[in-house]
Amino acid sequence: MRHLARSSVLLGAALLLCLTLASAQPESVSASSAGPPDDGNWEMPGKNYASTRFSGMQEITPANVGKLTVAFTFSSATTHGYEAPPLVVGGTMYLITPFPNYLYALDLTKPGAPAKWTFKPKPLAAAQGVACCGTINRGAVYSNGKIIFNTLDGHTIAVDANSGKQVWRTALGDIQKGETITMAPLVANGKVLVGNSGGEMGVRGWITALDEATGKIAWKAFNTGPDKDVLIGPRFKPFYAMDRGKDLGVKTWPPDAWKIGGATTWGWISFDPTLGLIYYGTSNPGPWNPDQRPGDNKWAAGIFARDVNTGQAVWFYHSTPHDLFDYDDINESILTDIPWGNGIRPVLLRPDRNGYFYVIDRRNGQVLSATPYGYINSTKGVDLRTGRLTPAPDKTPAQGRVTRNICPAAPGLKDWNPSAFSPLTGLVYIPHNNLCMDEGVMNANYVSGTPYVGADVKMYPGPGGNRGAVTAWDPLNRRAAWEIKEDLPVWSPALATAGGLVFYGTMDGWFKAVDARSGKLLWQFKTGSGIIGQPISYRGPDGRQYIAVISGVGGWAGAIVAAKLDPRDPTAALGFVNAMKDLPDKTTAGGMLYVFTLPH
Repeated sequence: MRHLARSSVLLGAALLLCLTLASAQPESVSASSAGPPDDGNWEMPGKNYASTRFSGMQEITPANVGKLTVAFTFSSATTHGYEAPPLVVGGTMYLITPFPNYLYALDLTKPGAPAKWTFKPKPLAAAQGVACCGTINRGAVYSNGKIIFNTLDGHTIAVDANSGKQVWRTALGDIQKGETITMAPLVANGKVLVGNSGGEMGVRGWITALDEATGKIAWKAFNTGPDKDVLIGPRFKPFYAMDRGKDLGVKTWPPDAWKIGGATTWGWISFDPTLGLIYYGTSNPGPWNPDQRPGDNKWAAGIFARDVNTGQAVWFYHSTPHDLFDYDDINESILTDIPWGNGIRPVLLRPDRNGYFYVIDRRNGQVLSATPYGYINSTKGVDLRTGRLTPAPDKTPAQGRVTRNICPAAPGLKDWNPSAFSPLTGLVYIPHNNLCMDEGVMNANYVSGTPYVGADVKMYPGPGGNRGAVTAWDPLNRRAAWEIKEDLPVWSPALATAGGLVFYGTMDGWFKAVDARSGKLLWQFKTGSGIIGQPISYRGPDGRQYIAVISGVGGWAGAIVAAKLDPRDPTAALGFVNAMKDLPDKTTAGGMLYVFTLPH
């Protein structure tokens, strides 16, 4: 099997990192400002600004992973669906829970890792009623002695990492409008970057930067509306003609529809310190019913590059113009430098919700390749000359009929749960779905703070009958190196390590380790609840390598369990219940941290 590591593979956003399979050892990895050498900590969900979710530790290997044992556990006292990763800084682990967003600090220097302190932010209980897809939280970040996180009711909070005392708190969202915040912030260049959720509630999407020291707003950019609101100015130079023009955030919508058009920022942000750019995707346009919003609906369901200091837009790529199927483009952007043509290209690697794996030049937004990484019939491909996605007319929803067998379904071929990238194999490890849907659309009426959808959806397994998969994707050769089929959607992110392993969890509670090069299952452990949490690897105070994950089923895919929904209603949870009727027979709600290591 040919792997990318047999070519020159370059990781990071600033310096070229050349690796080969023969010499790829963690200590030989060149320093990079976006993917620096591993210090054993895990300070942000993506591990680094390049969002690789790759650990440079190699103590745990395919040869000994079968000996992993539980080092300690910790109950989060919540059962709302646990999507956030632990953070580890020195001798302390930090956990941020779903609502009510408790922040725990655990002392790793003591047996059993007892709690050092707990911070309780007391978010408004009413926020639970306007959260689209579970009262989840996707993580905190450590920076300059502070733990910074978001609450469901739309606040960003900085807490002293040593004492657990609040440093500052800034109100950003308005739950009366249906705004919540579920994303993990990113701290870059002294800015705390945060976006809103609520695309199904008719909110207007935005991203904002707070001053890290004070919490005061430094800049705010909307994702719909006139150029002045979107911070589009002289620096804005999209690669493709379809994204050029004056005030497209207004003109590509019916009158005033952009004001309630979604395009929120609830996913992941990456940062290139050399270019000074952040990269993030925008969510679906609202409502789901496309007949109510003719036009391209900019700047929803696409990717922005912005100046981290000013927020000014530098480029935009519209991956899914006039989104028909809720294909939010909020997925992760993995920053890497790869051989392409006659030279080296700094790129974004993006397994998109619409089912295509994009390789995009991160300097200008040019799509170098866009290849299906699973089954797609909702579109017919991406025209690399124009950058435009080609629709499949027979799958276009329309009022008065049910459109059947749309693949992928509304959660996309992959939803929020991030991939991992290993510079040692050159592969991207993609946890994803294999779901299709029937969809009927109808007129949606906007009422502030209530659902604004206009669609009935029923999801079900895709071709082959498996509802999920983990695919190791070769971005240079544009094909899968291997794939593992899973019965349930794989809603857990992936973790790759320098020891040659990939870890991920399943929605029925199995935590698995597979060989990074072959995909062979090497170890698994049954946890108490389905896993949708983000696994991490860290070096403990004793110098040993540890693997940690939190089990606690929920989120959109697991709402039938976490929210105790009626399996007889196939349209519940925006249609996901129809695909997950058997989940209550396979797992129960939970919220437990599991930490593993090799025995002494």
